[in-house]
Amino acid sequence: MSINLLHRHVLEDHISGFETDPNPNHLSVIRRPVIFSVLARAGHEAEVAEALWNAEDVAPRFCGPYEWLAVSRTVGAETVEAMLSEIANASVIDQSDGRVLMEISGPGVRKILAGCVAVDLHPEVFEEGRSATMLCCHAAANIARTGKDTFEIIVPRSLAGSVFEALMEMGREHALTRGFGD
Repeated sequence: MSINLLHRHVLEDHISGFETDPNPNHLSVIRRPVIFSVLARAGHEAEVAEALWNAEDVAPRFCGPYEWLAVSRTVGAETVEAMLSEIANASVIDQSDGRVLMEISGPGVRKILAGCVAVDLHPEVFEEGRSATMLCCHAAANIARTGKDTFEIIVPRSLAGSVFEALMEMGREHALTRGFGD
């Protein structure tokens, strides 16, 4: 007897049936991102960081000393794992099933996030390509600025629902819409 398993996103009930055409301020939940933790061995942080920044189809997100998240939306977990496993002096762990990736964008994004984080997200302080681990809506999150008015938020799967609801509440006055993204 075979069992067919159906992939169901943890935020499916928060979004399905509520999707509309996106407004300028939009929260997009990425269905199947590939997310790996990468830890550098002591004394090898610079070479691991350089290898991560040079890896194709992977966006490194700084977490802390000797630690990054490697995120991909374009290639599968096996491909990313093979690439990352070739980095000398690094340990690689697949976190894709345990993390949720959300992208928030629009002209009001900093005002929305100001109610959720205690970090200055001004463009001169938090530049494009920068990322940091911080509290977001009372949950540990990694936030990265990926565009002029675009941020990625990576949170643990178990806290994704509460973070999602808090972001939607903060975005209500900015007409924040929600939906699934690629």
